Amino acid sequence: MMFHPQPAAGEPKPWAFPAPERGALGNGLTLLTSHRPGQQVIAVEVMLDAPLDAEPAGLDGVGTIMARALSEGTDQHTAEEFAAELERCGATMDAHADHPGVRVSLEVPARRLDRALTLFAEALRSPAFPEDEIKRLVANRLDEIPHELANPARRAAMALSKELFPAELRCSRPRQGTEETVRAIDAPAVRAFYDAHVRPSTATAVVVGDLTGIDLPALLDSTLGQWTGGTGQPRPRPAITSNDTARVVIVDRPGSVQTQVLIGRTGPDKQDPVWAAQVLGTYCLGGTLTSRLDRVLREEKGYTYGVRAFGQVLLSSADGTGAALLAISGSVATEVTGPALADAWQVIRTLAEGGLTDDERDVAVQNLVGVAPLRYETAAAVAGTLADQVEQQLPDDFQAHLYARLAATGTVEATAAVVNAFPLDRMVVVLVGDAGQIAEPVRELGIGPVTVVS
Repeated sequence: MMFHPQPAAGEPKPWAFPAPERGALGNGLTLLTSHRPGQQVIAVEVMLDAPLDAEPAGLDGVGTIMARALSEGTDQHTAEEFAAELERCGATMDAHADHPGVRVSLEVPARRLDRALTLFAEALRSPAFPEDEIKRLVANRLDEIPHELANPARRAAMALSKELFPAELRCSRPRQGTEETVRAIDAPAVRAFYDAHVRPSTATAVVVGDLTGIDLPALLDSTLGQWTGGTGQPRPRPAITSNDTARVVIVDRPGSVQTQVLIGRTGPDKQDPVWAAQVLGTYCLGGTLTSRLDRVLREEKGYTYGVRAFGQVLLSSADGTGAALLAISGSVATEVTGPALADAWQVIRTLAEGGLTDDERDVAVQNLVGVAPLRYETAAAVAGTLADQVEQQLPDDFQAHLYARLAATGTVEATAAVVNAFPLDRMVVVLVGDAGQIAEPVRELGIGPVTVVS
């Protein structure tokens, strides 16, 4: 038998996050493009300056209904016709509303980009918002709300937002509205929100993929370039304020066999120079199966299937008035809720006293930086990150520099960042579970006053 020699590995190729080309269309639409050879599925993202804090009083959720309605018929096509045309292109279109604004996305094979982009532009510039479709979307959203309230993780997130932020801030309330506010939404309200906030002069489009053989300037000019609307300035962003005084809120679910745990506060976002060190330190604390929290709570004690620590940008502003949610999340058996919290606090104390190890830092850098080329294999992943940078008012090269900053962050710097991110006397604890069983053991921990809500 003849054995062929094992192929030798080649030299690794250098990788950097793609740098976009920036431009604008004649109608004022800001444009970012990135040619990615070999990416035959092209991704398009459009950011609309229609933030949640712009929703009229009593109509929380109108942004979500508007976003969902963009693909439910236009002046040229009914909802059924529009869906059928998209399907013939092999394209998918999605939209959602969040605190910075509404994001509308398209993915389509490169050879069908022209037709799909025509439909996409049609949805942006001439949505029909038919009354029957709006009623259906409102009914669908009302059906979703009871399921969200029954989901412990979603219920914990709602309770934490309500606790952390003042009532006048939109981020204190559910992003997609409550039953009361959604029920008040109708077709005229959706149209009014669209007319007030959706225009090309305050929007940004991102196009990523293999653009070989595509006359992109001409295609964009004939599609998104035909979108008209009045000029306007981007809406000012509210400063994020919060109250992270240590306290415990128990959302009572009698008979629950598990407790959903969400521990959070607000802290620095990506505008802050500490972000890279904070990402690295948080990853060591609870970003993977081998992190400190998992090592104790899952491996040693068997309290949980997994606990995660993370930082999530809420609303970022170039003036530094934005914030990120810094949180620890997981679920534990009801009877060990108190011991699990006690051990989590001890993990953080030990981290503050002894610091991270160089090995922990090295593994975190390897995982966060080394996986980047795989993470951005698709055009959609690149487009999404470029869109995130626009929404968070970051420079176009932020992500590229972030990996260099992560690699250059030392162990001491990462330790300081994560300890400052999770101070034990400045964290709000939300527990969704059986208050009758968990309230007293949690009070005995002395981590903050305990309140029980239904």
